[in-house]
Amino acid sequence: IGDDFESSLLSFENLDRASPDLWPEQLPGVAEFAASYKNPITNSPPKWMAELESEDIEMLKELGSLTTANLMEKVKGLQNLAYQLGLEECKYKKKLYHIVLERPS
Repeated sequence: IGDDFESSLLSFENLDRASPDLWPEQLPGVAEFAASYKNPITNSPPKWMAELESEDIEMLKELGSLTTANLMEKVKGLQNLAYQLGLEECKYKKKLYHIVLERPS
């Protein structure tokens, strides 16, 4: 009885993933993205690379050649630079604010 029951549960139905009704796309655009990367060897560069200038490509190569520790140091330096620029901007905004307040109406 056990073998007959198990064999009655078997299904030989073909669940084809090509049907959008049975298998709707969970995230819009994912299927197109995956299809574009089926053949990774192409002659044309990706769209995002077409917009890069030679200086940008050199910077990417430089960053790609850094070790993890050196890359973290570079990121830390950029964070410090951004912080310093923020302080400078704040200083100039305060000056401008005082100039506007002191201007006779």
